[in-house]
Amino acid sequence: MDRVVEIEKITFDNTDEVTLRPSKWDEYIGQDKIKKNLKVFIEASKKRGEELDHTLFFGPPGLGKTTLAHLISNEMEANLKVIAAPTIEKGGDLAAILTNLDEKDILFIDEIHRLSPAVEEILYPAMEDFRLDIIIGSGPAANTIKIDLPKFTLVGATTRAGMLSNPLRDRFGMHFRLEFYDEISLSKIINLASVKLNKKCPEDSALEIAKRSRGTPRIALRLLKRVRDFAEVEDKEMIDLKLTEYALNELGVNEVGFDELDIKLLNLLIEAKGRAMGLSTIAATLSEDEGTIEDVIEPYLIANGYIQKTAKGRVATPQAYEVMKIKKNKSNERLF
Repeated sequence: MDRVVEIEKITFDNTDEVTLRPSKWDEYIGQDKIKKNLKVFIEASKKRGEELDHTLFFGPPGLGKTTLAHLISNEMEANLKVIAAPTIEKGGDLAAILTNLDEKDILFIDEIHRLSPAVEEILYPAMEDFRLDIIIGSGPAANTIKIDLPKFTLVGATTRAGMLSNPLRDRFGMHFRLEFYDEISLSKIINLASVKLNKKCPEDSALEIAKRSRGTPRIALRLLKRVRDFAEVEDKEMIDLKLTEYALNELGVNEVGFDELDIKLLNLLIEAKGRAMGLSTIAATLSEDEGTIEDVIEPYLIANGYIQKTAKGRVATPQAYEVMKIKKNKSNERLF
């Protein structure tokens, strides 16, 4: 099913979103610690006249990993090449990409944990020695040709850091974990975006959208654009609070950012009466892919304490019972 709060894994080709993407540090709200450190490392690299060290961003989707890659490119005054890991099917695909880079270019690979082992093997010498090792032929007659590459910066992004192989992870000089946003930061992002969309969004309306955005800028911007559509149809000059609440309710996003699928998942766990449920069981019951549940639905629910992952599976927490207006049975208390 289509979800207004769903976060696609790979979305850098979304032209609407690109128009709202920050183009300079002052416009990038949140992730202050990452921003502060990156500014230092970029400035140091520029003073030395060197390429930036390889950088890995990880965390739930929609928090700004691709945007940071664009900002790094702007600050380093370097060309940015954006590619999705699933599109690199064989070593030759990666070799073609690497040999077309120029000095100090930035190569951004999204969902980098999805690279095949064969492609990773080619990436290792490219990252360490800026060299491409190509094997021609097979068996005793096989020859290895070494091709020098321009010194480039690889920026990797992943939503599943645990699936990244250790050899690949270790070759990144900088690791940054992006965190969910608070409501104040999200409301600032919404206000900035509303100016670009030429539809004023007062502070109370921006805060209401932020509350329902699951701590994720991408969802906040999507909800803002949908609420703007309601305002356009109603011939409203601005997005007032009453219209915002009406539009978000019509979109099926409740006061804490849950949609129908979130509610189904929480109800499923609550009905289990404290028994842990495995991922495969949850996926089969909800008719959803396990990866969608693990990558898209669960991160927000777990980060905000609605679901707890145990060795036996998932259980609903007291906070889930509270938000769903259901009291725990006394027999379940020992489970939390």
